[in-house]
Amino acid sequence: MSLPLSLPRPPILVISDRRQARWPLDQVAAAVFAAGGRWFLLRDKDLAPAARRRMLERLVAVARPYGATVLLGGDPALARAAGAAGVHLPDGGDVAAARAVLGAAALIGFSAHDLAGAAAAARAGADYVIFSPIFPSASKPGYGPALGLTGLRDAAARLPVPVLALGGVTAATMAGCLDAGAAGVAVMGAVMSAEDPGAAMAALRAKAVAPAGQSL
Repeated sequence: MSLPLSLPRPPILVISDRRQARWPLDQVAAAVFAAGGRWFLLRDKDLAPAARRRMLERLVAVARPYGATVLLGGDPALARAAGAAGVHLPDGGDVAAARAVLGAAALIGFSAHDLAGAAAAARAGADYVIFSPIFPSASKPGYGPALGLTGLRDAAARLPVPVLALGGVTAATMAGCLDAGAAGVAVMGAVMSAEDPGAAMAALRAKAVAPAGQSL
């Protein structure tokens, strides 16, 4: 399984949730990067704008020595101002408008909960799509029933952009997602709620192997 050059390697996106995290988010990110993770998304959209900008700037600074990629959830203008590599948009987000703000080199992702929404985002120019929830997950309530590996396999086969699996993804379930054709995974609780985020990241990295056996 090959990955587009635009996707960080390993293709494991860690999504922030300070309410689950046992440490400040910049410390969680530092542990993730030290353990080999290279992709972090600041979600926490309920933060006040000034606090969100400060946190994003700290995350960008923490990521820099590792060459890691930091994205912001849903605010292209703030992402550009703080030096983030791009944005991840919620279902209903405007991919074209984000691209106009951030430019061709930015990494723009999109969250989809059905195939139609994912396909529309791909046509609009999203670089990748998160498809969720794959498994039941306390971090993704209210998004309908779990899509399962069958739904993930269908999306990965039909969409022209990489598909990341989210929702109940752990080191134990990651291999099944990759076998189903996912280009990678996105995780929240598996890292955020871990007592040792670095160890949680290392466990995920150990499973970042394509069906043919190559490391991703």
